Amino acid sequence: MNEVKTRSGRQARQIQRAAKGGGIGRPYIVRNIPTYDVLSEENLIRIEAAADRVLAETGIEFRDDPVTLDHWRKAGADVQGLLVKFPPGMLREILKSAPAEFTQYARTPANSVQIGGRNVVFSPAYGSPFVMDLDRGRRFGTLDDFRNFIMLAQSSPNFHHSGGTICEPTDIAVNKRHLDMVLAHIELSDRPYMGSVTSESRAEDSIEMSRILFGEAFVNEYCVILGNVNVNSPLVWDGTMTNSLRAYARANQAAVIVPFILGGAMGPVTNAGGIVQSLAETMAGCALTQLERKGAPVIFGNFLSSMSLRSGSPTFGTPEPAIGSQVIGQLARRLNLPLRCSGNFTTSKLPDAQAMMEGTISMLAAVHCGANFILHSAGFLDGLLSMSYEKFMLDADLCGALHVYLDGIRIDDDQLAVDAFAEVGPGNHFFGCSHTMKHYETAFWDSDLSDNEPFEKWEAAGSEDAAIRANRLWKRRLAEFEAPPLDVAKRDALHDFVARRKASEPDSWY
Repeated sequence: MNEVKTRSGRQARQIQRAAKGGGIGRPYIVRNIPTYDVLSEENLIRIEAAADRVLAETGIEFRDDPVTLDHWRKAGADVQGLLVKFPPGMLREILKSAPAEFTQYARTPANSVQIGGRNVVFSPAYGSPFVMDLDRGRRFGTLDDFRNFIMLAQSSPNFHHSGGTICEPTDIAVNKRHLDMVLAHIELSDRPYMGSVTSESRAEDSIEMSRILFGEAFVNEYCVILGNVNVNSPLVWDGTMTNSLRAYARANQAAVIVPFILGGAMGPVTNAGGIVQSLAETMAGCALTQLERKGAPVIFGNFLSSMSLRSGSPTFGTPEPAIGSQVIGQLARRLNLPLRCSGNFTTSKLPDAQAMMEGTISMLAAVHCGANFILHSAGFLDGLLSMSYEKFMLDADLCGALHVYLDGIRIDDDQLAVDAFAEVGPGNHFFGCSHTMKHYETAFWDSDLSDNEPFEKWEAAGSEDAAIRANRLWKRRLAEFEAPPLDVAKRDALHDFVARRKASEPDSWY
């Protein structure tokens, strides 16, 4: 965790908990509560059989990438032009070489994350073209905004990952902004990060910058960067994504394979049908990484969503995708693959009650479905069109609470507190007993934003709501931020690489 200039009592307690391996401030969470399995074995088999039928009878198109078609042809698929049909069981057999769990290394080794198994990693939201705050409203994102969100994530003990395209820096040319984004992640954070996927060359630039940071031999052997690639649902993989996917796999780096299925538009309106589609599309992408480089790390991703069938507008944070995520979790575990699922989704335009209700439904779905890498953990507003500074801070608070939630309940003699009952006796309070004094600093999660004062004191202080408190907090965090130290030679080499790559081609804005 990055040290800020001053430590409040709450921050000191957070550090104390981190030193003990509990609470928040850990490099990642090891879940101590079970996943929630909603479907029976019989129904899971029916979903898998339906996905196999879609793969074998309808197939998936792979556009603008002859190498991918050649991979499928050699693997035994039925390739008809751009359409690929897969014999039942073929993809599952290929996926056996993918690791069930892997480490993504950070430049500060203590911040490396373990992805898969019982591990949970929180990462900020990804991909918004707009940003918003209470002071300036909604506007296009800039590189300054991008850097600000990295600093806010780095300064919070509630996250484990720096993320990727936290917002689009629209003031930088499209063909060059990936260089500034990866550089910002490396310079302002010492946690793991994501790279570009918008073209094969940009993916390769992201990986090359990682080689400068970690060393070429290390990157060839270990995962240090993720690339989040999306299916062009329904049932199309375009060459931009498959070329980027293969670039990450070829370098032994992890691709996150994610269909974006808007029920009623890019997929069926029925939850079960959307799950079938998601399974088919994701298995194909994950298997392609193994054909490019056997044993390359890969994450089974998912993004189920719904829509208003009256207006055609997307809806996020609704119950159908949330419960669908539970099933996706079961299916990913049957494939023995790490899972990225759900996130802090909402269509609200403000950091309000709707935003927190929808976001909490989605985050709890991610927690209970067994997701290992939770992208979109903070800042998501306006159907992912906007990153909100205030929502980011409110979501960070929720992530802090989820650390404790995922820890479950420890049972031992001290926690059972039988001696405390003997000390206090019937009818007395526990405020001053030795058991309370032993635990009072770390017993309960401390919110950074909740107001727990009496009504009169809250009213006298200005009757502020949570969004106003969040506005004040993000400004303070940025004012106090200090970047983690970075080796000067590596920094100079990275800046030189970025300057050379930018100079090698003219700006392009599309």
